[in-house]
Amino acid sequence: MGSRMRVAVACDHAGFPLKHDVIAALRAEGHEPLDLGKDSTAPVDYPDVAELVAHALIGEKTRRGVIICGSGVGATVAANTFPGIRAAVCHDTFSARQGVEDDDINVLCLGARVVGPRLAGELVRTFMRAVFSGAERHARRLRKLEAIESRFRREPE
Repeated sequence: MGSRMRVAVACDHAGFPLKHDVIAALRAEGHEPLDLGKDSTAPVDYPDVAELVAHALIGEKTRRGVIICGSGVGATVAANTFPGIRAAVCHDTFSARQGVEDDDINVLCLGARVVGPRLAGELVRTFMRAVFSGAERHARRLRKLEAIESRFRREPE
C-alpha cells in the first residue's frame, strides 16, 4: 500500500499464539495494528472475533483487517457474512497478493495451526503491500458482488 495504515487484528483462542507475530509484522511495516483481542487461549468463538474486525472496517476505523483462527477457514466464512467484507484465507504469498490485486480483499485470514510465525509475517507483508489493480474486469466483478450483496441484505426488523 505504500502508506501507513491502521489494521484491525483479532483472533480466537487457537489464533492467539500467532497474533503477537502478526502485530509485530504490521508494526515492522510501519502500520498501526488495532488489537481487538483475544488475549488468551481461553475459548472464544471465531464468529465473535470476525464481527469485531468487520465492525472496525464497516465503521471506517480501519481499511484492512487480519483474523487468526485455527485453520483460517472459520474466520473467513464468518467475516464474509458482513456487508462490504471481502475476506480470504491465504497460506501462500501469491494468494495474499492476488487476492488484493484482483479481488480487493480487505481481510486476511490466517490459520495458526497451518502457518508459523515466519510465513505469517510474509503473508501480512504481502497483503499490506498489495494494491487493487482497478482493472475493468476486476472492477466489474466487484460491482456484481456488491449488487448480489445488496439484493440479499436484510432490512432491520
